[in-house]
Amino acid sequence: MALLSINELPENILLEVFIYVPARQLVLDCRPVCSLWRYLIDLMTLWKRKSLREGFINKDYDEPVSDWKIFYFLCILRRNLLRNPCAEEGMRSWKIDHNGGDHWKVESLPGGHGQGFPDSKVKKYFVTSYQLCLKSQMVDLKAEGYWEELMDTIRPDIVVKDWFAARADCGCTYSIRVQLVSANYIVLASFEPPPVTIEQWSDAQWREVSHTFSDYPPGVRHILFQHGGKDTQFWAGWYGPRVTNSSITISPKTTRNPAASITQPETMQEQEQGQEQGQGQEQGQGQGQEQNRERQRQRERPWLGNAYFNNLFSRLRSRKPL
Repeated sequence: MALLSINELPENILLEVFIYVPARQLVLDCRPVCSLWRYLIDLMTLWKRKSLREGFINKDYDEPVSDWKIFYFLCILRRNLLRNPCAEEGMRSWKIDHNGGDHWKVESLPGGHGQGFPDSKVKKYFVTSYQLCLKSQMVDLKAEGYWEELMDTIRPDIVVKDWFAARADCGCTYSIRVQLVSANYIVLASFEPPPVTIEQWSDAQWREVSHTFSDYPPGVRHILFQHGGKDTQFWAGWYGPRVTNSSITISPKTTRNPAASITQPETMQEQEQGQEQGQGQEQGQGQGQEQNRERQRQRERPWLGNAYFNNLFSRLRSRKPL
């Protein structure tokens, strides 16, 4: 009995097999084997189904995604880019910009005249004093695995969050500043809301502040995160705002607002238009027809499955197994 080649299996069966192969092996080992495997591994369908299998989306997910390969790997990379956000390592990883009054201090939750944190995993917080206390971190995106082409072309969402609270027995003022900066440290986008003042005898509840940077200018290479404040009573000790559980995460972008789309590269605009058309045609059509559409899109925009995809994995080679 003659042995059959694995390539004689129907494409939909091969695709099903590839769904269970780890992403690193798919791209580094399987993709170079032959043109058929390269074509199947570059299919958007494969990476959408891998995203579903690994819980990045559910079966009811209906947001438009321009590139499921990029979506998948951004989900893998997604983590908090701020180090020591909950004071478990004291002041380690933070740059002290202002250390007024009795300086920064780390305390355990709930603290004097304080409230428990909404997430029971958070055990500590940073607290300020009677003169201005500010601390910051500068995130190097390239060092964290987010290379230039990704940040300039895909421009994934950058989501910033922080939590702050006052003591019940003392008022305080809290401030936050987040800047997207270039390689030469030129500010390209900024989030700096007015300082928040909490009056004395408040409920001492923890409050969340959140901001998402979308459609920012090309050239973002670093993110500056700075926060802090002081008390309003000028009391010796640590009666200023408490901060903890700060985060910066980079998330897959699913949609773009029309005004910002003017500055996108033409290939990205065409890609989104093709994706919308493809979604409208998917209903009632078989998997073979879907793959034919994907094949045509790959011919029209080869950067999606070649240099762009290879660059992504070259950046991930030194990271943990995928």
